[in-house]
Amino acid sequence: MNPLDRRRFLQLSGLTLGAVGLSACAGTGSTEQSGDGGPVETLTMWSNHPGESKPVESQLLDAFTEETGIAVNLVTAGASYEEAAQRFNAALSGGELPDVVIASDVTWFNFALNDAITPMDDLWQAVGVDTAGYVDSLREDYEFEGAHYALPYARSTPLYYYNKPMWAAAGLPDRGPETWAEFAEWAPRLAAANPAVAPMVVPDGSNYLDWYFQGMIWTFGGAYSDEWEPTFTSPESLEAGRFLQDMYRQNFIAISNDANNQFGAAQAASLLQSTGSLGGLKETAQFEFGTAFLPGPPPGTPTGGAGLTIPANISDERKEAAMQLIAFLTNTDNTVTFSQATGYMPVRQDAIDDPEMVAYLEENPNARTALEQLAVTAPQDYARVFLPGGGARIGAGLDRITIGGEDVETVFRQLGEESQQVYERDIEPKL
Repeated sequence: MNPLDRRRFLQLSGLTLGAVGLSACAGTGSTEQSGDGGPVETLTMWSNHPGESKPVESQLLDAFTEETGIAVNLVTAGASYEEAAQRFNAALSGGELPDVVIASDVTWFNFALNDAITPMDDLWQAVGVDTAGYVDSLREDYEFEGAHYALPYARSTPLYYYNKPMWAAAGLPDRGPETWAEFAEWAPRLAAANPAVAPMVVPDGSNYLDWYFQGMIWTFGGAYSDEWEPTFTSPESLEAGRFLQDMYRQNFIAISNDANNQFGAAQAASLLQSTGSLGGLKETAQFEFGTAFLPGPPPGTPTGGAGLTIPANISDERKEAAMQLIAFLTNTDNTVTFSQATGYMPVRQDAIDDPEMVAYLEENPNARTALEQLAVTAPQDYARVFLPGGGARIGAGLDRITIGGEDVETVFRQLGEESQQVYERDIEPKL
């Protein structure tokens, strides 16, 4: 689906609460949040600190306070995007609302559908945000019915990380595999040269295996869906599922609930993981590693990560102050700082050409991979990002065919049937 088709879907969507399982914007927030027209002295930001970013977030918020005089209370809203979304959803039913809340590629849309977060376009004008400076594709990921509901913040693609000493021991060239077929050829050599070490490790279904496998299934010619039609049982999709299962059964691909630690401890020769893991791996890995595009042929890579949103049911004064904060966190200098600290992509176009960023990329070529790979990414499948619970449902299915050893066709058929039921029950009547 090209970006125009995606925006057309968003413009046609008119879903209700039942479609997404969220409460309407029922929260009233605190008395302080209601505001009386006076100056805002304190803001609250909810984050799950993607990419172990709490230290740099705190640094940037302190700088915002120094510049504006507005203090910011940084709250850990959960250990994952889903936990942050659950906490925000609970607050909509009457709890105390934050002023800024992080929302992932699959959670912002549900909140926008339910008027739980604020359209930003008028706020951009009020605060003077240079929205044209953001990477177009990342900014437009948050468009719905002609309005924008977030600004890109911690944005990423999956990357292929590889242990260079293990690669050398296997006699492999200093690059990632160009295709999954090439990985299958290399895996036995990696296993033989590095005994008791998995040639590759990927996160399990509760840690976004559905995101990583989405790229793999595309390279086989399959997909989770063709717009709203599930395509799990197409021959190409089944072939991709059987390939994953076969690689797991041969111990060429390991499934882990802490894949970063396994790779960082040199217990796996390669890793599929977010761009945002680059900063942490630089600190923990005691060996030289490289980064590469995900195996092709392209497009075999989705985008992902999170943006920053503003709750709908806070005062106008707080909304403007929150918009100032988001604009500050994502300005050129600060997206460079955040990118260097975490590995996430800089979200502004001019940041890529910033002298500090240019020098950083020259010294850290691993960080350049995600920027170059952005050119061969593709929009995500509806079944993962628009169907309620899609990512979690697919991830659980992938765990079943790997860790659980279940039949691929049976599991994928059930995924297709469940996706169709969710669509017919929650979405089709509202389109």
